[in-house]
Amino acid sequence: MIAASAALTAIPLGLRDPLLSEYQTIVQNFLEHRWLPSELSGGRFSEIVYTILDGHAKGAYAGAPSKPGNFEQACKKLENNAHEPRSFQILIPRMLPALYEVRNNRSVGHVGGDVDPNHMDSLVVLSMCNWIMGELVRVYHAMNVPDAQKVVNALAEIRIPVVWSDGYKKRILQPTLKLPEQLLLLIATTLPQITINELQLWSEASDKSYFMKVLRAFHKKRLIELDEKAGTIQVLPPGAKQTEEILRRKSILVV
Repeated sequence: MIAASAALTAIPLGLRDPLLSEYQTIVQNFLEHRWLPSELSGGRFSEIVYTILDGHAKGAYAGAPSKPGNFEQACKKLENNAHEPRSFQILIPRMLPALYEVRNNRSVGHVGGDVDPNHMDSLVVLSMCNWIMGELVRVYHAMNVPDAQKVVNALAEIRIPVVWSDGYKKRILQPTLKLPEQLLLLIATTLPQITINELQLWSEASDKSYFMKVLRAFHKKRLIELDEKAGTIQVLPPGAKQTEEILRRKSILVV
């Protein structure tokens, strides 16, 4: 499996960095229930992806993302690139205008409505962005869909300097943190889920009984979803907020 850090190296840095940054922001805001259009918008992401597809088709990339004057018509023109993979020629160009629209203009009708669609809209944005990222990884690295999705999951993880990773394993670089804090940081920075075995290995928790006691307490508080039968753990929104509190209290920066 290719490491997440190398997933999109074929895309020039001036486009790759904004793409990863915008995608990670969308994922993190969703996990923290920041569903307002100003906090979870697919507009900027759409512009970046358009610039990448346009550069891929032309064989020459722009130095930075740009928004064409008529975004919908520009995306429509991408469909003329018959030499491109079908997802780059048809599927993504048809998704981008909808992604751009759902968060940039849907909000004007939210006030006074009977049902607040912010969560629904955000779910659509996240799902579309996730699929598009998967396609970018799959095409640029000739991966199958399951492997591409694993890389995308890793790209979506929160970046915390205190958590070191080589793309395959992780370590907490501040061993003075208590074990429960270390476990929550490892869980929150591993998406969509981490196995119990991985967590014990990465945390180097020697007391399995205490280790499981902590996880069960997290589950009871709804900080995590612990599936002991499947051997998997994933962070829940309250757990993401608790992680933020640990970072603030310990003065650990997120990047």
